[in-house]
Amino acid sequence: MKSQSAGIGFFGLAAMVVGTMIGGGAFNLPGAMAQGAGVGSVMIGWTITGVGMIMLAFVFQFLADSRPELEGGIYAYAKEGFGKFVGFNSGWGYWMSAWIGTVANITLIFSTLSYFFPIFSAEHRLFRLVMSAFLIWGLFWLISRGMKEAALLNIVTTIAKLVPIFLFIVLILFAFQIETFQIDVWGESGFSWSHVFPQVKSTMLVTLWAFVGIEGAVVLSSRARNKRDVGRATVIGLIGTLLIYMMISIFSFGVMTQEQLTALPEPSMAYVLEAVVGPLGATIINIGLLVSLAGALLGWTILATEISYVASRDGVFPKLFNRLNRNDTPVSALFITQAFTQAVTVIALFSEQTYLVLSSIAGIAALVPYLFSALFGWKEARRTGVRKMVLVSSVASLYAAWLLYASGIEYMLIAMILYAPGIFVFMLAEREQGRKFLSGIQYAIATVIILAATYGVYGLWTAAISL
Repeated sequence: MKSQSAGIGFFGLAAMVVGTMIGGGAFNLPGAMAQGAGVGSVMIGWTITGVGMIMLAFVFQFLADSRPELEGGIYAYAKEGFGKFVGFNSGWGYWMSAWIGTVANITLIFSTLSYFFPIFSAEHRLFRLVMSAFLIWGLFWLISRGMKEAALLNIVTTIAKLVPIFLFIVLILFAFQIETFQIDVWGESGFSWSHVFPQVKSTMLVTLWAFVGIEGAVVLSSRARNKRDVGRATVIGLIGTLLIYMMISIFSFGVMTQEQLTALPEPSMAYVLEAVVGPLGATIINIGLLVSLAGALLGWTILATEISYVASRDGVFPKLFNRLNRNDTPVSALFITQAFTQAVTVIALFSEQTYLVLSSIAGIAALVPYLFSALFGWKEARRTGVRKMVLVSSVASLYAAWLLYASGIEYMLIAMILYAPGIFVFMLAEREQGRKFLSGIQYAIATVIILAATYGVYGLWTAAISL
């Protein structure tokens, strides 16, 4: 590893947080939030999300400051607090989340490009497949030239993607109509907790994916020029992004009704602005989305590579992920990540999986690392006697647990299908280290994962037969 003076500074870390959070999800917020909730429920959902995510950001800041030796962030926190197998599953889940999220962003890139060039539309699958290979292996070439250099490029794309977003917010504020905003604030049935609660719950998966990336600076902590920048970048990046998200989704209800927002194609933000200023609005947003997605692809690939490399360096992932090239880039981890990304992209393109489905699966896969990071924050706060952080980490843990509940059993079972193969990867790493494959509580955890995955496969098979 290179010296700290050659590491990533505060702005690079903050750009990684903002750049990975603000990807394709931001540009689809108006329609995605309106799918199952009126504006009143959306505001409640953002309030819950804001409190939960800010608490989680404070946990990351606390852990980054109090335990700077734990490199790799959410993987290292789970390993330190709950053992190697839990740490592995956090790293494995986060790694999967990152490259599945990359696949989701690739599908949205093609959907956006089809607005300008019809050849990118869904029926031209072979062309899409060839272009996905250019994207995926172009990123491999770019990042292999240096992680710091790639992080600096991420700063540029982050700034570029914020310009059309701020323009969108300003223009819809001018077009905002209070009469439109007040239509069916709580949905067609009016206000009742029995009616509002399911609406709030429906916003959770959308808001979850919108904030996946909050840990970007923490994951790159081993490459930070100043360890204290990690926590500050996380909190500042989160608060700024939260404000942007709330303005995009809530102000859109003052331009279109819930019914109109729900009917918009992806990316819905483009068509909201088109309703305000005409086709030029959609063009501006779609160009901004392409820049945003390019930055998100770069950021997520960096994070997936780094988390698998750090885990391999610790002997938790197989040694195959552990080779550096002359540019200090974990080139073997990068290659494996891109190979999996390419394979799943082929499946997604030929099975017509939508951005929302893929991003939801990626969000669920990231929940386990979030939950164990929050729980470790609670343990560390108790150990060090920091009472304020005991409360903060408790709220963050409850929020992560709530998200698991709100995600629904279907997505949880799909996530377990993804986690199950990781057991054998962990066993391979243990064999390389000359240790027993599984022991004690590890057997119980592995058994639960395998049973849940088996039930999930059965459910998918049954659903496929019934079609």
